[in-house]
Amino acid sequence: MDIVNKSQNKERSVVSRLWNNKDARSVIIQILTIALVFAALSIILHNITVNLAAIGKDFSFDFLGHTAGYDITFSPFLDYTSSSTHFEAAIVGLLNTLLIAFCGIILATIIGFIFGIMRLSNNWLINKIAYCFVEFTRNVPILLHILFIHGIVIQLPVPRQAVNFIDSFFLTNRGLFIPKPEWGPNSWIVGLCFIISIAIVIILRTWNKKRQEQTGVIYPIFWISISIIVLFTLGSFFLTGMPLTWSVPELRGFNFRGGVSVRPEFVALWLALSYYTASFIAEIVRSGILAISKGQNEAAGALGLTKSRTLQLIIIPQAMRIIIPPLASQYLNLTKNSSLAIAIGYMDLVATIGGISLMQTGKEMETMIIVLLTYLVISLIISAFMNWYNRATALVER
Repeated sequence: MDIVNKSQNKERSVVSRLWNNKDARSVIIQILTIALVFAALSIILHNITVNLAAIGKDFSFDFLGHTAGYDITFSPFLDYTSSSTHFEAAIVGLLNTLLIAFCGIILATIIGFIFGIMRLSNNWLINKIAYCFVEFTRNVPILLHILFIHGIVIQLPVPRQAVNFIDSFFLTNRGLFIPKPEWGPNSWIVGLCFIISIAIVIILRTWNKKRQEQTGVIYPIFWISISIIVLFTLGSFFLTGMPLTWSVPELRGFNFRGGVSVRPEFVALWLALSYYTASFIAEIVRSGILAISKGQNEAAGALGLTKSRTLQLIIIPQAMRIIIPPLASQYLNLTKNSSLAIAIGYMDLVATIGGISLMQTGKEMETMIIVLLTYLVISLIISAFMNWYNRATALVER
C-alpha cells in the first residue's frame, strides 16, 4: 500500500508541476482544445452521414462532372455554354467573384482616399459634401445601394436607341458595348516591351527614392515613368507593324454584335460595392491623417514645402502605418459582400455553384462546403497580402 500511495503521490506531483508551469499549461490547454474541436467535428460529420443515408442521399462531389444545363450571361474569361459541367460553372462563378472583388477594391481605394482627404479640407462646401456622402452611404444597407444602382442602370435606353459615343461606344440597358482589341502575330513583342518598361519604371523609382533620401533632390518621376511606358510601348507597336485591329460593336437585330459587352449587373454591383466600401475607407484615411502630429505639418511648412507635397511626402507615408490594418478589413468586407450579387442576377460563386447548381443537384452540403472554403481561401489570401504590406511599411527598429 505504501508503494502504491507513493507512486500516486509522485504522479500527482508531476501533473501538478506541469499544470503550474505556464508554458506547459498553455500547451496542454491547446491540445485539449484541438481534441475537443476534432471530436465535435467528428460528431457533426457522423450525424450528417447518418441523416443523409436516412433520406437516401450520399456525400460525394461527383455532380461536378455532370452537365450544368443552365446559361451564364456574363463569362468574360471562359467559353461557357449550357452543356458545360457544374465544375466549369463553379470556375466561371469564382472568376466573376474575383473580378468584382479586384475591380471593387481598386475603385473603393481611390474614392475612399479622395473623400477622406476632402473631409479634412478647409473649404466648407467640399468638407460638407464629403461628410454627407460618407454619412448617408454608411447608414444605408449595402443591398439597397446595389438595388438602387441596378434600378438606374436598367432604365438606360434599349439597344436601338443606344447612347452613341463616336460610333464605337454604345450605352444601353443591356450593358456598355466597347471595341474589342484583336492582336496580330507579333503582338507578343508589344506585350514584352510593355512589361520591360514597367520593370524599368520600378527600378527608376527605387533609385529615385534612395537618391531623394540621400540628397533631397526630387525628380518629376511620375511624368518620367509615364513617358517611358508610353514611348517604349508605342515604339514597339509601330516597329512591329501595328499588330492590332478592333472589333467594333454593330447593331444587328435587337442587340449589338462584336466588341466587348460590360453587363449592367456587373456595373451596378461594382459601383455599389465600391462607393459603399469607400465611405468606410474615407473615415479610416481621415482618422489616420489626424493621428499624425500637427508638428509634422508645421515642420514641413518651415522647410518651404507646399501642402500637397507635405501630404504626399510626409503625412500619407506616416498615416499608412495606421490606415493599412483597418483597410484590410474593408477589403475583406467588400469581397464577402459581393455574395449579394445574386439579388440582381450577377452570376458569381454564390449564384452558380451555391444557387442554381445546388437546386439542380440537391447537393446542399457539398455545394455549401465549396462556397465556404472558397471564400475562406480568398479571405486568407487578401489577409496574407495586407499583412505583408503592413510589415513592409512598418517602422524598422534599430
